[in-house]
Amino acid sequence: MEVEIYMKNSRMNNDFKEKKTALITGASSGIGYEFSKLFAEAGYNLVLVARNKQKLKQLADELEGKFGTSVMSISKDLSASTAPQEIFDGLQQESIHIDILVNNAGFNVYGSFSETDLMEELQMVQVNLVSLTHLTKLFLPGMLIKGYGKILNVGSTGSFGPGPFNAVYCATKSFVLSFSEAIAEELQGTGITVTALCPGATKTEFFKRANMANINLLKRGVMDAKTVAEIGYNSVMKGENVVIAGTYNKLMIFLTRFMPRDMITKMVKDMMSVGKNNYQ
Repeated sequence: MEVEIYMKNSRMNNDFKEKKTALITGASSGIGYEFSKLFAEAGYNLVLVARNKQKLKQLADELEGKFGTSVMSISKDLSASTAPQEIFDGLQQESIHIDILVNNAGFNVYGSFSETDLMEELQMVQVNLVSLTHLTKLFLPGMLIKGYGKILNVGSTGSFGPGPFNAVYCATKSFVLSFSEAIAEELQGTGITVTALCPGATKTEFFKRANMANINLLKRGVMDAKTVAEIGYNSVMKGENVVIAGTYNKLMIFLTRFMPRDMITKMVKDMMSVGKNNYQ
């Protein structure tokens, strides 16, 4: 299947060859949207990937108008196994090199594992884990040839332990953390850095989409997407390896180091259970 690429005009091809380019998945909303603005403001050309074609075009027009950067949008659903290769092949045809890869796309399927929908969970595994790995595999060799590159993989505070009612999601995010740390070490001295950003609860459409708007986790420590994206952007530019967003989240993860694993699991179960809060 041929990838559909949207660019305003042909001159952008030259722009993409002259300046560094960042590719951001899940770019049309939430943390990905904030990442897009930060990289545009910093002068990077952008390749934005998301499912919603109309939102992507609107975002491209917004960023080009405000920051004067060149933006290419690719409407792709990363739950399709062929999507990463199609994205890569489309950019290869346009001779566009990716200097910074931001694997931000992800979603959650919430509920007791015995009751959740299998197909939705398999799609989540594809987006959160398989497509992230696939895109990294495809774009890393080009970075190595140039001797420069940055990869930002968005994990979660759920990367650090089991998550009842979030069992598959937390497992995918545990993979993201382990994978990122491992290849970061492999790439020492190559000019390529790998950063795992681990945010906690963040005020986006994420929780509403997963029907999680009333869980106890959202009673405290909820961050806004802009703040999380700024932490991630600064961290990847510094080449940091693992970054937990927010003081509250850092404290919670630190404390779990001294707790028995079964206690952590029970604590997370309570946090992921339904309660009353004001999240909207």
